[in-house]
Amino acid sequence: MGETVPEEAERLLTSDPVMAHLATCREGRPHVAPVWYHYADDEVEVLTTGRKLANVRANPRVALSIQRDEGGHAEWMVSLLGTARVVEDEDELRAAAARINPRYGADPDAWSDNTLVRVDVGSATYRTY
Repeated sequence: MGETVPEEAERLLTSDPVMAHLATCREGRPHVAPVWYHYADDEVEVLTTGRKLANVRANPRVALSIQRDEGGHAEWMVSLLGTARVVEDEDELRAAAARINPRYGADPDAWSDNTLVRVDVGSATYRTY
């Protein structure tokens, strides 16, 4: 268990495979896009490319919003604020893909052009409904 994210929020983050929305900054404006993720010990891993990756390289301050709903009715939500870092190591990328992709029903080797981004969580809020 991490120290920044409450235990109940950690349980939610590691339960069902739901999408996270990663918010980055582009030219002073927010850019939000859905991503698959893996959470453990106050750290989130995402695999990404393109605009999200470029944004993280330019400004590492990010936010993630994760929500589980049923038929449009929210069951819970977790919001995370943190600092992202790009990890260029191929072995770490493969290990992260082996954690993330199967969780969402994909082959661990899918989307091999992605880059690993790790987010050190600085603060977390959550709510159940």
